[in-house]
Parts: sequence; C-alpha cells; structure tokens
Amino acid sequence: MGIKSLYIIENTLQGELNSITVQGVGSIDYKKYLAELIDRYGNLVYSICYRITNDYFEAQDLTQDTFLTVYKNLPTFDGKNERAWISTIATNKGLDYLKMAGRKMLPTEDTYFQVIESKDDGPEQTALEHHVQEEFYDLCKSLKPPYDEIAVDYFCQEMTVEEIAQKKGKKIKTVQTQVYRAKAMLKKLWGKEA
Repeated sequence: MGIKSLYIIENTLQGELNSITVQGVGSIDYKKYLAELIDRYGNLVYSICYRITNDYFEAQDLTQDTFLTVYKNLPTFDGKNERAWISTIATNKGLDYLKMAGRKMLPTEDTYFQVIESKDDGPEQTALEHHVQEEFYDLCKSLKPPYDEIAVDYFCQEMTVEEIAQKKGKKIKTVQTQVYRAKAMLKKLWGKEA
C-alpha cells in the first residue's frame, strides 16, 4: 500500500476528502461511489468468494477485503468496466486465501500419519475377499456347459464378450446371451447359498 493510498484512506475516514477524480468518470463523491459499488456488486463479490472458499464466514471476510482494496485503488481506477475490475480483485483475493490456507494446513508428523489411509486391505479383509472369490469360482464351475466356461471367463477372468467370442469361435450375440443366462443362474445359486 503506497503513501497516496494511506493518505486517501485516512483523509476519507476523517471526512477531509469528500470527492476524487476517477479517470474517465470525473469528480465524484468518494463515499457515495463506494457505497454504490458495494450495493451494485456486493452479492457478486460474495458469490465469487464463496465459490472459491466454500466457507460462509471466509467469503464474508474476503468480500470485505475486496471492497477495502477497491476503496484503496479507486483513485487509480480508469472508470472502465467496474464489474470486471471488481470481479478480478475478488478472484485474486480468493486465490490468495487458498494459497495461504494451503500453507497453514501443513500437517505435523503425528497428524500426517493419522490421516493417511492404508491403500492395502488388512489381512482379514484380504482373506475374506479371497474366500469369496473361491466360492464364486466354484459356483461358476457348477453351472452346466457352456455356461460354466462363459461365467468363469466373464466374471472370474474378467474377459470382455468380444474376447470370449474370439476365444470360443462364437458370435458376439451368442456370447452375450450366454453371459446374461449365466448371470441369472448365478443369482439364483448365490441366493440359495447365502
């Protein structure tokens, strides 16, 4: 913040500066012009700040910071496209906030290890999944031919219908029908065992 900005803010707050000359607009009542800008663009600025932060209170603070910056820079404003100028200030305030929030949230060693979730399943979960896969494989093999091989290839080996059709030398439509029927049979069998 330059000396000129400090002088304008101090004098305006003390009531000594009643008007300024905005380039392209001319001499205007400073306080009245700022109040008009707040009335006209307050909701827009707040919505920009809220979209960036997703926090009601931070958005309010950033809205106030935005208009404080507008207040400080009004004498240098060229008077062209107020909306874009104020929106740019609000966006920059929001982005600065995100940068600062990211720096403040550096985890300590203790919290870092508490937050990290293990990507590997525990041994119990792994054993359970393996057991379920074995049961499902056995269930697929228990189907009558040709559905047994189709079910194993499609559900256990995770082959596509096209790959199975090419492997078996059958038409894709035939394999699709067999997969559909195998799925229906497996649902019935799985329901009986459960």
